[in-house]
Amino acid sequence: MDLKRVVVTGLGALTPIGNNIEEYWDGLVHGKSGCAPITYFDTEHFKTKFACELKNYNPTDHFERKEARKLDKFAQYAIVSSEEAIKDAAIDLEKVDKFRVGVIWGAGIGGLETFQEEVIGYANGNGTPRFNPFFIPKMIADIAPGHISIRNGFMGPNYTTVSACASSANSMIDALNYIRLGHCDIIVTGGSEAAVTIAGMGGFNAMHALSTRNESPETASRPFDATRDGFVLGEGGGALILEEYEHAKARGAKIYAEVVGGGMSSDAYHMTAPHPDGIGVERVMLNCLKDAGVKPEQVDAINTHGTSTPLGDVAELKAITKVFGDHAPSMNINSTKSMTGHLLGAAGAIESIASILAMQHGIIPPTINHTTVDENIDNRLNLTLNKAQKREITYAMSNTFGFGGHNACVLFKKLDE
Repeated sequence: MDLKRVVVTGLGALTPIGNNIEEYWDGLVHGKSGCAPITYFDTEHFKTKFACELKNYNPTDHFERKEARKLDKFAQYAIVSSEEAIKDAAIDLEKVDKFRVGVIWGAGIGGLETFQEEVIGYANGNGTPRFNPFFIPKMIADIAPGHISIRNGFMGPNYTTVSACASSANSMIDALNYIRLGHCDIIVTGGSEAAVTIAGMGGFNAMHALSTRNESPETASRPFDATRDGFVLGEGGGALILEEYEHAKARGAKIYAEVVGGGMSSDAYHMTAPHPDGIGVERVMLNCLKDAGVKPEQVDAINTHGTSTPLGDVAELKAITKVFGDHAPSMNINSTKSMTGHLLGAAGAIESIASILAMQHGIIPPTINHTTVDENIDNRLNLTLNKAQKREITYAMSNTFGFGGHNACVLFKKLDE
């Protein structure tokens, strides 16, 4: 069967370096670090005392106070970013066939803060089970797309993908395929996460996954640098409106890019560590290229998973060298996590948005905080270090991987009418 073409017609972002698309892009191209000491709780007894929190975010700027209390932060971030994307796409809610508009959202954890607060409250209440009636609906990961659908009356497919840090990339791939197959005209997709909490920081610290560069938090996220010591936790949300190409054209929609392929694979190796040779990562990029019908030498840029972990960065770059061969040094490779930190389930969404904006503007955002060459990394690769670089981009790839060995890859193309 002939597959439908799928394009991006709207974007929305709520990130540690900008609370909307314009601010986010400005932060990216200027190499802004979103990392700072944690303000949400006392970090005296924590190994890591910093994170990439949202700045100047006030729930009551977006919600009535009563409504805000019923929403975990991760759901708030989903609603705020998706509303920006819907507005950006200029979707006429009175004219669109709402049975053919879906919401497929990603969240690796969901309402962690809500769960934490309710359990602490129970423990402090001498075992009396006085739970908030909104505990479960605030916490569950699938509630975010539920709220987006309810607010807008969208009655197509509605669910959450949960694959750790690959969650929102998986949501985009599902959305791509639903539209390709003709089941939907429009899907609101992306992801959100709000894990900068006592439980989130404590849990990742216990795994020795986080950077402990407390003396210089703004430089702690340093992908590909020899002195990297772990990732930096971030929070926020990113939303994309995916739409069938002819449907978008018929309504005169602005089109950012075409989504031409998505790939998935599994490392089948370890609960949290990547395969040292990047076998699963190699396969996910090959699967994505095959799905898109694109040759490796056609790809201009890759926004890597690039978390700033000792093992992960090396494994991913090894895989890129294998897949792209002699073409690898001519691509721009970067990691925007150096600025935003790691947004877990929202990472794939905000990093795909970065790839799309890079294509739109002809500018590759930098990988900041690089000071020391890692001898385990191929020195021929252009890692876009410390400063944005101008480049015409036809094809841009975004990589996202998650605990459990989940790998997802999405490929975007500058629209060719």
